[in-house]
Amino acid sequence: MPKFVIEREIPNIGELSDSEFRKIAQKSVDVLKAMGPEIQWLHSYVTGNKIYCVYLAPDEATIREHAAKGGFPANRVSAVRHMIDPTTAE
Repeated sequence: MPKFVIEREIPNIGELSDSEFRKIAQKSVDVLKAMGPEIQWLHSYVTGNKIYCVYLAPDEATIREHAAKGGFPANRVSAVRHMIDPTTAE
């Protein structure tokens, strides 16, 4: 299934508490369950003002549907073309 990176611009997101992150994650998981197994959230990286989320989904439209239903911004959705890591250099 295709992999996507979603950039979500949310001012001061990095300053939220663990309980606030838990609430956001619960909302996302509830929406995912309602949408079915065709979309999966793998993990997210939180910075000062953005969250970068990694998802598996059949297409960008499904990613954007999840964002709309959850009330999350999806400022940029990028399809992953390749993955590289230090072992790529070997």
